[in-house]
Amino acid sequence: MTSYEGKVALITGGSKGIGGAVAKKLATLGAKVVLVDIEQKQGEALAEELGGIYIDCDVRDFGQMERAFNRTIDAYGQIDIAHLNAGVSTGFGLGDDFDVEHFKKVMEINFDGVVYGMHLALRAMRAKQGGDIIATASMAGIVPVPMDAIYCANKHAVVGLVRSVGNLFGPSDNIRVNALCPSFADTDIIKDVKPFLQEAHFPILSVDEVVETFMQILSSNESGKCWFVVPGRESQPFEFRNAPGPRNDLQ
Repeated sequence: MTSYEGKVALITGGSKGIGGAVAKKLATLGAKVVLVDIEQKQGEALAEELGGIYIDCDVRDFGQMERAFNRTIDAYGQIDIAHLNAGVSTGFGLGDDFDVEHFKKVMEINFDGVVYGMHLALRAMRAKQGGDIIATASMAGIVPVPMDAIYCANKHAVVGLVRSVGNLFGPSDNIRVNALCPSFADTDIIKDVKPFLQEAHFPILSVDEVVETFMQILSSNESGKCWFVVPGRESQPFEFRNAPGPRNDLQ
């Protein structure tokens, strides 16, 4: 396993779930971890356990995000890995249960927080000439999810952002941007649907399986890719079919 001694990883939503598990894995490999979250008690306890830093931060607020990135650089001098992982489930649709304010909040956490984090990570990584940005998306960012169209939409937005930004950089930039796209993983985000999944015998990913793919992404030279994590299949970048371009025989 590659050593990450001397590397600095900033992880949003880092106090638990996928973010917390990634923090533990990177810390065991020598990285300094910075947990950015609103779960203060849990985040502080995990940061102390890992010898890292907890920063209380609402990813919807650009000013708070900027302070978190600046504080990380002040403490450690650099950011080598940015895991933009903070996210929430949607829990409503476009029917009578639609709530405008809740819709805005969900989009701000699941998409705006990734945009802010990517902008700030790119700024930090250009300064040190390299780094990895990995955004937690979902299989819902690759396939349609009729029962949760809003969640599907914001994860599609993350996938589109990663595919676009990830292809801005060449080998000389040494910056890679990828998306982690698990199906249903055993975290709090699926707690409301977990009983239905179990009743239907739908396989649920362990968090360790998702972390394994995260580490696979870090060890690759790929950028602009969306790595699926599906039970029983080897994780790899999803191959999107090319869209048809304009015909040149129309005149």
